[in-house]
Amino acid sequence: MPLPRSADLGLTDEQRLLRRTVRQFAQEKVAPRAHEIDAEQTFPTESWAEAAELGLLGASVPSELGGAGLGLTELCLIGEELAAVCLSTAATVLHQADMVVGRIARHGSDEQKERWLPGLIDGSLIGCLAMTEPEAGSDVMSMRTRAERVDGGWRLNGTKTFITNGPVADLALVYARTPANERSLGMFAIPTDSPGFARGRKFSKMGWRGSPTGELLLDDCLVGSDALVGADDGGRAILLEGLDSERVLMAAESVGLAQGALEAALTYAGERRQFGKPIGEFQLIGAKLADMFSETEACRALTRTIAARIDAGETDLRALASACKLLGGDVAMRVTTEAVQVLGGYGYIDEFPVERYMRDAKLMQIGGGTAEIQRFIIARELLA
Repeated sequence: MPLPRSADLGLTDEQRLLRRTVRQFAQEKVAPRAHEIDAEQTFPTESWAEAAELGLLGASVPSELGGAGLGLTELCLIGEELAAVCLSTAATVLHQADMVVGRIARHGSDEQKERWLPGLIDGSLIGCLAMTEPEAGSDVMSMRTRAERVDGGWRLNGTKTFITNGPVADLALVYARTPANERSLGMFAIPTDSPGFARGRKFSKMGWRGSPTGELLLDDCLVGSDALVGADDGGRAILLEGLDSERVLMAAESVGLAQGALEAALTYAGERRQFGKPIGEFQLIGAKLADMFSETEACRALTRTIAARIDAGETDLRALASACKLLGGDVAMRVTTEAVQVLGGYGYIDEFPVERYMRDAKLMQIGGGTAEIQRFIIARELLA
């Protein structure tokens, strides 16, 4: 049966072409590998290389630096289409494209851009952003990792945890407290083979199993002065600036995840027959499908609207970015859970992808700031 897709919602011809290209890549190349990388908890090496060839890893980098010069709206389109078949691949690709490549492109020195961007864009280097710590998750500003000035550079000590791409990264962008003042943070571009840098545990997760996550350990890690990205008190501004785009991108991935689950449920409901007719013709199943579709489209519309406003240069969108993240996580969880219910026993086994979608969806309510923290941020902004 034909499956519903959102209207273009004002997309340009170039954006429609991008969406079609990524959708074809996702369905033909990424989807066939999704079950395997989830089951074996392996990095999506082949899809990573092909995403690099398509220019997805450098999507947000200006053309003069070797990228595609795209905005947040286009990154959201990429996230939607990849997440509709494999959230692990979507998360891994967008982590590189936005949180690593994007930060170096926007805030790095000319030397840092020249050194790191070519390899990060062509996929020969894998990057990670190291912010979360064992005692600093939602309260990220309480991080304890410290950077001290030494002759010729910096010495860092601390532990980072739940770091996407951490177990496989060649470069880590590490946030650490600096001595500029008591609230200052710096961001450091640190090769993972630096003296005093080590990998800790690689986590075995409920979902996102093809997106490696782990600990990073800094024990008197020595780096040169050229590792500092921006000023020694500029990390806080970089961190806060990146949170809005990260949350909107996670909402886009949630939309894609919900879309994939909806499509699987629709296909099954049209083919599975009970009592002489397709189960989709029963009122209770039809109502589930209608709700799943409506919630997915509502979240898609909000997410694309806020992405477009960020691309247009609007500021003070923190409450709306958090609303995207909050709604996206909740919708992804509800839609994937209902997809499992529509498939019944078949939804509970890995012969169909909806059990993977449901496992992946839970982290959308946790990672990038929990649903509870998003509600706190929204209420605080409204009351202010």
